[in-house]
Amino acid sequence: MNKLFRWAVTALRYNKLGSLLASGSKDNDVILWDVVGETGLFRLRGHCDQVTDVVFLGSGKKLVTASKDKFLRVWDLDTQHCMHIISGHHTEIWSIDIDPEERYLVTGSADPELRFYTIKHDLADGQLIANKVNKDLPPENKWEVLKSFGVLQRQSKDRVATVRFNKSGNLLACQVAGKTVEIFRVLDESESKRKAKRRISRKEKKAAKEGFPDIFKLHQILRAGKKISSISFSPVTTKNSLATLALSLNNNVFEFHAIESSSTTKLSAIELQGHHTDVRSVTLSSDNTLLMSTSHNAIKIWNPTTGACLRTIDSGYGLCGLFVPGNKYAVVGTKGGTLEIIDIRSGTCVEVVEAHGGAVQSIALTPDGTGFLTGSIDHNVKFWEFQLVLKAGKEYKHLTASPVRNLKMNDDVLVVAASPDGKYVAVALSDNTVKFFLLLYGHKLPVFCMDISSDGDLLVTGSADKNVKIWGLVFGDIHKSLFAHADSVMGVKFVCNTHYFFTVGKDRLVKYWDDDNNRGDFLVTGSHDGSIRRWDRTQEPLFIEEEKEKRLEEMFESDIDNVFENKYGPMDEIQEEGAVALAGKKTQETLTTTDYTIEALDMAVAELKRIAEHQVDKSKGKVSEFRPNILMLGLSPSDYVLHALSSVRTNDLEQTLLDLPFSDALKLLSYLRSWASIPDKVELVCRVSTLLLQLHHHQLISTVSAKPLVIRLEDVLPPTVKELKDIIGVNLAKLYHIKQLKASKSNAVSRDEKTKLLEIRSHNAKCIEAREDTKQEKKRKKKQKKLDGGHVWS
Repeated sequence: MNKLFRWAVTALRYNKLGSLLASGSKDNDVILWDVVGETGLFRLRGHCDQVTDVVFLGSGKKLVTASKDKFLRVWDLDTQHCMHIISGHHTEIWSIDIDPEERYLVTGSADPELRFYTIKHDLADGQLIANKVNKDLPPENKWEVLKSFGVLQRQSKDRVATVRFNKSGNLLACQVAGKTVEIFRVLDESESKRKAKRRISRKEKKAAKEGFPDIFKLHQILRAGKKISSISFSPVTTKNSLATLALSLNNNVFEFHAIESSSTTKLSAIELQGHHTDVRSVTLSSDNTLLMSTSHNAIKIWNPTTGACLRTIDSGYGLCGLFVPGNKYAVVGTKGGTLEIIDIRSGTCVEVVEAHGGAVQSIALTPDGTGFLTGSIDHNVKFWEFQLVLKAGKEYKHLTASPVRNLKMNDDVLVVAASPDGKYVAVALSDNTVKFFLLLYGHKLPVFCMDISSDGDLLVTGSADKNVKIWGLVFGDIHKSLFAHADSVMGVKFVCNTHYFFTVGKDRLVKYWDDDNNRGDFLVTGSHDGSIRRWDRTQEPLFIEEEKEKRLEEMFESDIDNVFENKYGPMDEIQEEGAVALAGKKTQETLTTTDYTIEALDMAVAELKRIAEHQVDKSKGKVSEFRPNILMLGLSPSDYVLHALSSVRTNDLEQTLLDLPFSDALKLLSYLRSWASIPDKVELVCRVSTLLLQLHHHQLISTVSAKPLVIRLEDVLPPTVKELKDIIGVNLAKLYHIKQLKASKSNAVSRDEKTKLLEIRSHNAKCIEAREDTKQEKKRKKKQKKLDGGHVWS
């Protein structure tokens, strides 16, 4: 599928056959997709807020959608209109589902209860009414597909995130926006009657009169260790269990639980690598063989070459870190003001040191490697030295740190750095200044990052004012001020033994400033999206103009909207309730394919003209060798245009033809008759001809030269399509015959299908008989009226 969305997709659901896919989005629309044809069919409009869930009914001819606007909508996909709107919820509806037999539809919201609806199926679809509960009720409106069945009180007060039936339909799972899943049993008819009898015997007659039968019963409440992101029933059930439920937790862990008759058992768990929140710092070891990253609750040790996560260590909110010389220990500064000493080999935190009265914003190793310094928002810069101590009850010593000196500042400390010779310390404060042996000022907003070159000559600082400044450390003068990023500069790092550096910013860019022969081989960055990326230096040059052009194309694509060019679908401009619109959107790709198609048509015209001129020269005796256009890949003009059109994605074809001028559409129509003789191109020809006739109907009927083209297509396409249709019909009949032969030789005859067929035939026979009786009764009354002659006496 191509990118046809301008908003986030919030709901996806296939029909039973897997041939259709419905998607809901934050733009309040629902799009129906043809999975086989790989194209969008149409767009359904009517909801006033984000679509949260969708589900197909029956054989896929109806669709139910839920939204934050608190309404359910039932859509008839054949007529493409909204046939039923259901209210009742007082808050946003977050999830809906139907049981496998399509008897009930359940909805979940922030309300304290689940709402159930019975589903009325259309007899014309070959299905019977599945709900025996409604068999004694009077006939309802034919448009009323869903009828309120009852409500079920939930245990949790959190909003519902997901409701799902299992494959067999005997369990219903309700996941809330927290750590719990409420599992309900779906009782059969005998069990529900026994439950109702017990309840009534307990003098709960008032509840009995409210009309919600005793079909759903709370079975168990499953509690996870972390917040649950999503749930799903496994299609495979373990032995001696009712079902297997998979949980996706917000700490990147998958858990599988077996739901048994009296309890739930955790079967297994899969932990995924990576942080699930912002990466706050990344640090390479001295030999570049290890990488440490910190986030709000974990420290991860990585192999930067393979990308494998070697250790995951629970921690506080780590804001900064460093490797201790020798790479056996690491120190992490946290938001709580503590220093965590990490043993890399065992993957454990060996000690937590109370260091500051506020968050530790920065940590830097001293040049001699015997200690480090930290800066905090408590206005202090502290110097620490490493020590080995023997902990009580332990047989070996472990690393710790003790403070040796403290510098009091007049504002929050954001960054600290030490010069390579160990003589100077640079401190960036939240008052926009940098304190060295001199006071460096020039930034208009706080400095978030800084680094000192390996030779100690330069200091580079990055600030929230989007600028990078390069300072000389001898006199404290500004060598250069650069407008570096479109947003705050969050990190800066010198390449070892050079005066060239990398910067990263909130504009999501990594920039490398200048170049020389001594360079770093790779760079590691951590992002707000929770990812860690390694950037390798290559020999390929980077052209800024090309990158700018690519960015402009992306911006152009994001701003494109095809509403104003829609010639045959004015419904796309209508925002009324229940409206239907085009599924596609104009993108840079569709514009490119349109240009490619027009170019192919122009080349074909030019080539045909050259061929005609060559034939004239040949007839006049001017014999010369004809040299075809090498850009046409050795194909004839017709085949080259077909090659260009076949390369267009199925999903982009409609929008490509929509952007095609009428003159080029006529050229394209002239080729379709010859292409119809190619068996595997008949479908493409039919689709192109149909779309062109829809798009340019008014111009075609008023253009004299277009009439012969359409007539020739009418003579060729219907017989060709009928021939292929007959072949498909014969193949389907053969397959059905083979299926019947296998079923007759096997004991496993499909009794359900036969029973359903007999029920449908019986029902239809009764309906016909009832209609005949009604006709006879009307005839009898009419005859009696004639006999009476209208007289008042007998």
